[in-house]
Amino acid sequence: MARWKAPTAAGFPPLAVALVILSWISLLVWDASPYGRYLHHGDWTTIGFGSLICMAVPGGSWLVPGILYAGGWLLMSAAMMLPTTAPLIGMFDRMITERRDRATLHALLMGGYLLAWAGFGAAAHLLDGVLHATLGGWVWLALHPYVPGAVILALAGAFQFSPLKYYCLDKCRTPLGFLTSYWHGPNPRLEAFRLGLAHGLYCVGCCWALMLTMFLVGTGSLGWMLMLGLVMAVEKNHPWGRRLSAPLGGALLAGAGFVLLR
Repeated sequence: MARWKAPTAAGFPPLAVALVILSWISLLVWDASPYGRYLHHGDWTTIGFGSLICMAVPGGSWLVPGILYAGGWLLMSAAMMLPTTAPLIGMFDRMITERRDRATLHALLMGGYLLAWAGFGAAAHLLDGVLHATLGGWVWLALHPYVPGAVILALAGAFQFSPLKYYCLDKCRTPLGFLTSYWHGPNPRLEAFRLGLAHGLYCVGCCWALMLTMFLVGTGSLGWMLMLGLVMAVEKNHPWGRRLSAPLGGALLAGAGFVLLR
């Protein structure tokens, strides 16, 4: 009898590769276009073409910015975070390689994963709007505009030392555990979606504080996206990636102190 071997990470399947490349290209073109400012958390209701749409659509002052932001956030999540799931997607691809519905299952897996990040993005966008509405008239904050950035950097740095960070990180670093827990075969489409969603939720739990730093630079800041994506990929997948968390947290805390002192 042939000895069963646990599936190992393979290269990205074509659908995942195409989605990641398309997301990076879309963000690059969007950022270079005259409408690139809409990626950087500007006021959509008062600037150019965006203001015309907001006035034409019922409830456009909140609906249109929300849709534009959601689109940019999803592109960013696909570009940055899907590559960090390479081990899980590679294992999953090995397990379904003979199935005719392979592309559909991959789409459901990635859809569940991106749904988790879309939920976090919506919550972060809502919180950002509430903070702007409640603190926008605070004179002290207007005189010290660097404070929110320092707070976000300090929060991201402190979270790197938290037990929740390491719990979720350890889960993300063992993708085979997700396959054995969520992939059984009787209902493959639902299981593929639940597998991606579960992995995405743990990924959010591991990386949400780092992703908050995107609010400092804007969704379209491709250089910052590339650096953060690389850091999170190493942290989640490299053999010594777990040891990167503490130095990264220290660097973020130092960055917060530098912003305050400057």
